[in-house]
Amino acid sequence: MQSIKMSRRRVVAAGAAASGLVAAPWVRSANAAGTLTIGLWDHWVPGANEVQAAIIKEWADKEKVDVKVDFITSQGNKLLITLAAESQAKSGHDIMEFTNWEAAQFNAALDSHDDVVKSVVAKNGPIDPAVEYLGKFEGRWLGVPMTRGTLLLGCCSRFDMMKEYAGIDVQALYPAGRPANDASWTWDAFLAAAEKCQKAGHAFGLPLGSTTDTNQWVGALFLAYGAVLMDAKGNVTVKSDQVRQVLEYAKKLVAFVPADAPSWDDASNNKWLISGTGALIFNPPSAWAVAKRDAPQVAEKCWTHGFPKGPAGRFNPILPRFYGVWSFSKNKAAAKNMLEYLAMRPAAERQVAASQGYDIPPYPKFNDFKTWDEEGPPKGSISHYPIKGGDQMAGVVCSPAPPLIAAQIWAQAIQSQMVNRYFKGDAMEKVLDWAANELEGMKRT
Repeated sequence: MQSIKMSRRRVVAAGAAASGLVAAPWVRSANAAGTLTIGLWDHWVPGANEVQAAIIKEWADKEKVDVKVDFITSQGNKLLITLAAESQAKSGHDIMEFTNWEAAQFNAALDSHDDVVKSVVAKNGPIDPAVEYLGKFEGRWLGVPMTRGTLLLGCCSRFDMMKEYAGIDVQALYPAGRPANDASWTWDAFLAAAEKCQKAGHAFGLPLGSTTDTNQWVGALFLAYGAVLMDAKGNVTVKSDQVRQVLEYAKKLVAFVPADAPSWDDASNNKWLISGTGALIFNPPSAWAVAKRDAPQVAEKCWTHGFPKGPAGRFNPILPRFYGVWSFSKNKAAAKNMLEYLAMRPAAERQVAASQGYDIPPYPKFNDFKTWDEEGPPKGSISHYPIKGGDQMAGVVCSPAPPLIAAQIWAQAIQSQMVNRYFKGDAMEKVLDWAANELEGMKRT
C-alpha cells in the first residue's frame, strides 16, 4: 500500500493548477479544516496515482485540510479485505473506493450521499443509468460516481486480421472521430468472424473461467439476448426462451475459442493479444497500452470499438467506481466536499489523460474529452472506447437482479458456468435446473 501525505503546508506536486474546480457551496474552509484519510485503488497506469494525488492536494490546500491518501492494490483482494475490516471495526479511512456491488454489500456502514450527488448532477449532467443501478441502494446513494478507474470492456480488435481473415473492416464500422456505422456488427457476425479467425490460427481470446473478464463478456452476451436469470423483484426467470437461445448461441461460439480458455485468468486474454496470436479480445485499453511498450508492432494494429448487437440490444459491460464516506467518519462535511471536487469535469479530464484514456466518466456529457481521439498508435485507436451515441448502452452484468443477489451471481460465475456446462454436454434442462437451484439458494441466504 502506497501512502501519500498532503497538507496545507506542502506545495502542489508538479505545480498542477486546476482552474474551474470549485468546492461545494455548503462547506466553508473553516468547517472543512482538520484531517481526512482516503483509501483508493492503486491504478495500473503509471502516473495516474500521482495526478490523482495532485488533484487532492489542490483541494486540501484550498480548504486547509490535512489529507492522507493510501493507494491500495486490488491484487489478492486487498482492497476488498480493507473494506470488510474497516466496516466491521467502524474505524479506518474517512473515504474508501468501491466497485461493482461493494457499496451495496457495505451499505450499513456507509453514509447517505444524496446531497453531494444532487449537486454533482446539477453541474455534470445525468449519471449513466447502469452506474445508478450499482451506486444507489434502497433509494439512497451510497457513494459518488467517479471517473478514475471506471471502465468499459469493449472489443479490442486486430484490424488487419479482422479484415484479412473475417472480411470485416472494424475501422470503417467505428471510424475515428466520427459516429459508429455498426449496424452489421451483430453477435451473428461475431460468430462467423470467430470461426474464420480460429481456422486461420488467430482465435478470439475469450476467457471462460471464473474471472472478472469472463463474467463481463458472458454477462454482456446474456444482456444482448434479453436472457435474465432473475428479475428486479427477485423472481427466478432462468427458464425462459431467451436464456435457452443465448446458451445455444454460446455453445457454437465456445467451439472457436482457445481450448484452455476455461483456465484463463484476467491476464491471459491480454497476453493472447500482445503475443500477436489473438485477433480480438474484450478489454479496456490496458492490453493495447502494454503492447505500445512491449509489442509496438501489435499496438499499431489494434482498434478498440463497440460490442456486437443482439436481439435485445447492444450492451457494453461497465465496471464503475464510487467513493463513499463511512458513517463513522469524523469529518463528513469535508469528505463530501472533496468528493464533489474530484467528480467535476476538470478533474475528470485530467484523470482520463493521465490514464491514457483507460478511465471512463460515469457522466455521458464528459465523453467529448479529446484524449480518446488523440491517443495512439494508431491515432484514433481508442476513439470509440467511450460510448458516443448510437444504439450502444452500458450494461451491468447480472442485472436486473437485486444488487445483493446479483453480487452472488457474479461471485459464483453462474452465467459462465451455465455456458461451460452446456458446451461440455449437459442437457439444456439440466443446466437450467442447476442454475435455478443455485439462484433459489441465493434468495435464502
